[in-house]
Amino acid sequence: MSRSPLIAVAVTTALLGAALTSQPAAADPAPRITRAGLDPALVTGRGADVPFVEQEAENAVFTGEQLGPGREAYTLPAEASGRTAVRLQPKQYVEFTLTQPANAFTLRYSIPDAPAGGGITAPLDVSVDGKHRRTMTLTSQYAWLYGMYPFSNDPNVDPIPGWWKPEPDPVAKPFRPNHFYDEQRVLLDRTYRAGSRIRFAVPRTTAAAWTVLDVADFELVKAPLKQPVRSLDVRLFGADPTGRRDAAPAIERAITAARKLGWSVFVPAGTFQVNRHIVVDRVTIRGAGNWWTIIKGKVLPLAEPAPDKSVHSAPGFYGKYTGSTNVHLSDFAIESDVRERIDTDQVNGIGGAIGGGSTIENLYLHHTKVGIWLDGPMDGLLIRNNVITDAIADGINLHLGVSNVRATNNFVRNSGDDGLAMWSESNADGLVNHDNVYDHNTVQTPVLANNIAIYGGRDNAVTDNLVADPIREGSTLHAGSRFNATPFEGTLTFARNTTVRGGPRDLNWNIGLGAIWLYALQSTMSASVQITDSSFLDSTYNAMMFVVDWPVKDDYAITGVTVRDIKVDGTGTNVVNARVGGWATFENVDARNVGAPFVNNCGTFHFNGPPEFDVRLLGGNDGGWTGATWCEDRPAVVPPPPPSPWN
Repeated sequence: MSRSPLIAVAVTTALLGAALTSQPAAADPAPRITRAGLDPALVTGRGADVPFVEQEAENAVFTGEQLGPGREAYTLPAEASGRTAVRLQPKQYVEFTLTQPANAFTLRYSIPDAPAGGGITAPLDVSVDGKHRRTMTLTSQYAWLYGMYPFSNDPNVDPIPGWWKPEPDPVAKPFRPNHFYDEQRVLLDRTYRAGSRIRFAVPRTTAAAWTVLDVADFELVKAPLKQPVRSLDVRLFGADPTGRRDAAPAIERAITAARKLGWSVFVPAGTFQVNRHIVVDRVTIRGAGNWWTIIKGKVLPLAEPAPDKSVHSAPGFYGKYTGSTNVHLSDFAIESDVRERIDTDQVNGIGGAIGGGSTIENLYLHHTKVGIWLDGPMDGLLIRNNVITDAIADGINLHLGVSNVRATNNFVRNSGDDGLAMWSESNADGLVNHDNVYDHNTVQTPVLANNIAIYGGRDNAVTDNLVADPIREGSTLHAGSRFNATPFEGTLTFARNTTVRGGPRDLNWNIGLGAIWLYALQSTMSASVQITDSSFLDSTYNAMMFVVDWPVKDDYAITGVTVRDIKVDGTGTNVVNARVGGWATFENVDARNVGAPFVNNCGTFHFNGPPEFDVRLLGGNDGGWTGATWCEDRPAVVPPPPPSPWN
C-alpha cells in the first residue's frame, strides 16, 4: 500500500529510539505475566493488587519488529511499558496466550498523528483462536503533544521564547513530540479459557503508516452490580442510558431526592452523557461497575470564563470548594474528552474539596486533564482501587491544605505530569498538607515529571508502591522544595517502595537524576527524610540524588536524611550522587551492578576542600562503598544487566 503523508518524525529512527529487531524464527514463547515489565517475583508486596494480568507485546508471538529497549525521551520505546514495544505493518500481528480465563482486555498502543495534528483513526482486527473476529478502531486523537510546557497539539508549534532549552535554533519540526500512547478497553463476547490465543492484526488497508502495540491487560470482568437497597435509580429521573441525551440534570435530580430520603443514588449499566461538573455533598453515588456504568462527555467551551478561570466544561464530579463531606463515589467510569492541556481549566474527573470521611473507589478515569485533583482545605478521605490512565496532566494531586488522605491500591499509567503528587502550596492562611499517605499504588510511564512527588508539607508518607519508567524532567520518587511549596516539616517517609528503570537523564541539566531525588530549590530541606526498606532496580543513572540548583547552591542545603535497609540492583552510574551541601546517613545499603563509583559527591562545586555534602556511612553497606570524595560531573553510563532475585 502507499504510505500516507504522516509527519516525518513519526517514522524516523530517532523516534523509534533503537534499532528494529525482527522476531527470530523459533518456537512460540510461553506466555509471560509481568508487573512493570518485570517478573512479578521481583516486586512482590509492592504496588496495587489489580484485577487484570499484564502481558508485554514483545514477550508474545509477533510478526512485526521489536522497538527498543530504549530510554531516550521523545521516542516510542521510552514511553512504552518496560521501554520496549512491537511495531506492526499491514498483515502483521501480535498474539497473546491467556494464562487465566478472561472476558475483557485493555490494549495500550500508538498510531501516528495526522500531518497537521489532531489525530487519525485506524482499524485493528481482533480474533480468538482464529475465530470470533471483531475490529477495534484505534485513535491518536488523545495522544501526540508537541513543544514545551504547557504543550500543544500542533506539530508545527515553535519553542517558547526565553525558555531554557538545550536544542540549538532552528529546531527540527515537529519539536519534542511526546505522549504517543493511548489505551482502549474492550469487553469480549464471552469468557475465554486459559490457553486461548488472542491475536491483534493490522488489516491490509489502514490509514496508519504503522501500529505499535505495547502491553495488554487481560481481565475477567464480573457481572454488573445490582441496585442496592434504599437507593434511587437515575433512570427514574429521566437519565438516558444510551448516551444520546444529556443525563446531568436527571442525575442532579436523583441526588437531591436521595439526600432528602437519606438514600443513595444508583447509576445502572449504560452510557450516560454528562458534559459538565456534577456537584456532590453528603451523597453516595454507585454504579454497576466501572466496565458497565460509563459517564461520558465532551469538553465544551463556556460562554464566558467561570469564576475558577475555566474556559471549558467536561464530565466530572466535584466537591464544593467550601468543602463537601460524607461523599461516596464508586463503581463507574468517566470517559472524558480532554485533548490539550489548559492549566486554568477545571476539566478533571474528580475535583473540588471532598473530605469528612468520604471515599472514592473502584473508578476508571480516562482522558481527563487530571484524574483526581483536590483543593483544600479538606480533611479525611480514602481513595482506593481506582484506575487512572491517559490523563493529560497528573493522575492524583492533593493540593493546598489537604490532610489525612489515604490513596491506596490505585493504578496510574501514562499521566502527562506527576502520577501521584502532594503539593503543599504556600498560602496566606498558613495551610499545610499533612498526615497524608500514598501506599500500595502502581504508577507507570508518566510522560512528564515523576511517578510520585511530594512538594512540601508535614508528616506525609509514601510506602509500599511500585513505580516505573519515568520519561523526562522527573523520576520515580521525588521530594522537592519547589513550586512555592511550604517547607518540609516533621517526618517525610519513603518506605518499602520499589522503583524500576528510574533515574532518567534530565534534558535541561543534561545530567542523570536518581531513582529517588531530593531537590532544595526554594528552601533548605531540614525535616527528617526517612528512606528505608526499599529496592531501586535498573536505574538509568543514579539510585539516589541530592541536588540544589546552581543559582542557590550556597543558600540551601539538604540535611537530616536517613537511608537504611536498601537494595540497589543496577545503576548506569552511581548509587549516590550529591550536588548540594548537607548530610545523610547510610546503613545496610546493599548494591550490585553499579556502573561508576558508588558515591559521586560534588557538593556545591567549590572544589577547594572536602565536599559540602557529608556521606555518613554507619555500617552494613555492601558491594563496594567507600567514603571517597570522588566527583565527576557527568560520568559515563554503563547499562546494568536486568534485575534478578536477591539471595
